Amino acid sequence: MAYGINNIDMFLRAAGYIDQILKAQSQARYQFYQLIKFEPVINLKTAKTLGLEIPPKVLTLADEVIE
Repeated sequence: MAYGINNIDMFLRAAGYIDQILKAQSQARYQFYQLIKFEPVINLKTAKTLGLEIPPKVLTLADEVIE
């Protein structure tokens, strides 16, 4: 089970930062954002190998389940 950032959101934010840099904006005007969207991912194959049973409620909360 992993809990991490949304990669697509991170890349879109990075593009915005690059745009600001290429437009030669003053560093004081850079807008930095904290990522607020996180995604839980569960790997059922690894859980089974470790002998763990993931409750169905937890599986429904995961954004991605790897089988």
